[in-house]
Amino acid sequence: MTSSAALERGRTAFAEHRWSDALEALTEADGDGPLEGADLERFSTAALLLGRDTFGIDLATRAHEAFLAADDAVGASRSAAWIGIYFTGRGDMARGGGWLARAQRVAEAGRGAESSEGLVRIPAALGALMGGDPVAAARMFAEAFEIGRRFHDPDVMALAHLGLGQAEIMLGRDSAGLALLDEVMVSVTAGEVSPVASGIVYCEVIGSCHLAFDVRRAQEWTIALDHWCGQRPDMVMFSGKCQAHRAQLYCLHGAWTDALESARVAVEMVRHGDWNAEFSGWYLQGEVHRLRGEIEAAEAAYLRAARTGWPPQPGLALLRLAQGNVRLARSLIGPIVEQADLATRHQLLPAVVEIELAAGDVEAVWRAADELTAATPSDAKPVRRAVAARSEGAVLLEEGDARAALSPLRVAWSSWQEVDAPYDAARCRVLTARAWRALGDEASAAMELDAARAVFLELGAAPDVLKVDGLSRAGSPAPFGSLTPREIEVVRLVAAGKTNRAIAGQLYLSEKTVDRHLSNVFAKLGVSSRAAATAYAYEHALM
Repeated sequence: MTSSAALERGRTAFAEHRWSDALEALTEADGDGPLEGADLERFSTAALLLGRDTFGIDLATRAHEAFLAADDAVGASRSAAWIGIYFTGRGDMARGGGWLARAQRVAEAGRGAESSEGLVRIPAALGALMGGDPVAAARMFAEAFEIGRRFHDPDVMALAHLGLGQAEIMLGRDSAGLALLDEVMVSVTAGEVSPVASGIVYCEVIGSCHLAFDVRRAQEWTIALDHWCGQRPDMVMFSGKCQAHRAQLYCLHGAWTDALESARVAVEMVRHGDWNAEFSGWYLQGEVHRLRGEIEAAEAAYLRAARTGWPPQPGLALLRLAQGNVRLARSLIGPIVEQADLATRHQLLPAVVEIELAAGDVEAVWRAADELTAATPSDAKPVRRAVAARSEGAVLLEEGDARAALSPLRVAWSSWQEVDAPYDAARCRVLTARAWRALGDEASAAMELDAARAVFLELGAAPDVLKVDGLSRAGSPAPFGSLTPREIEVVRLVAAGKTNRAIAGQLYLSEKTVDRHLSNVFAKLGVSSRAAATAYAYEHALM
């Protein structure tokens, strides 16, 4: 096949989002003769979407040089800007800044290249946003949008509107921010935006919806992202992030096994080239392990998340709290809350309430709870309403006003139920049980505890089962059935979060022997998972 035929085949495959076919055809065409700048851009985009980062950036650099050689200042500036956006997104600020400076210089010097200045302004605006100055960021994004609108550049308009929406949410203006995000998604779903820009918008919009406590919107756009990725089955970039978003929703809805699997797939996609998913993939694994009481696995996952440069909070602080180290939990969460933007701060405050309650600092607890309440309008989304009401109820209960605590706890429970969040709803029932007990209504307290315990058992939330049993005094030692002393030891270590390898090392057994013991345990107890065996251990006071 001639090079011109291969080139046409590559262009067609690219237009149809068949990235592997596009890469193969454009590789063939490139081998027969140098490609022009626009085709090198297609070549680069296909390589990046397939996770071949280094090769993709090399091709983008060639595209930039080809545009310069053709005296195409617009193309040269845009290609340099995208390279700069890529490097700054990876955290390589030196190379990213250098490419963005080059893009700006070419735009200023080249006739007609001012159209690319909107794209050049996006990373600077994003820097202001991430640096804690959403007001300045909003102004810069607005300027970029105007340039994009003037030159009919859908990528710039989409990215600028995305940034404006995020800035509004960070300023506490959720409704305005979410409306902007919906608007930018219209252009993306209509196919007006390039593949890389579309992927960026999808992932950031979903994250922003979670930041604004709008779980329903996040779920709708996660389904849309899943469909978008599904139409591009060979795509690596954004696929891991899609899995991480799925894991977050699975975790909320109590499908913890599915959440763990999606989070693991997200990390696996990092190895294939989707570096965007690394933090969230590891962090969400840590969350599931923490909720199950698998302490060692949770700590390992949080520490892997921390290696990306982002703090694994509030998860790690709550893990330290679960370990009884209240002082360390406070020291971990405090500085992060102080430095956070308004929206992120509101995400962290429920954990602050929990930690400060354990520390006995009532004044700090009330400050956090009051801030959450003040940030929750009457028409707030269910999750925002739930976290504020639960915090208020927990504080009132701690201060001895059990009757007053019942009302916000009821609001919190019904709000969690509304978004199908069984774990969080069950935790509200535990607080409600404590309130009824304080009021002398033991029957109502027992009913709430039984309902909560059933949910925790089903989820495999072993630490919460133990807490409920402690409250209800129902966790007395039970016969261990036909378990041998060695099998009881294995169950205890599983419940402590040990891996089979760690159990083998501690008991001086082979991993194969540990596997056999676990199989026997599962058969004798009538369970099929480590989480269920852990719940059994707590339920029957084996710990």
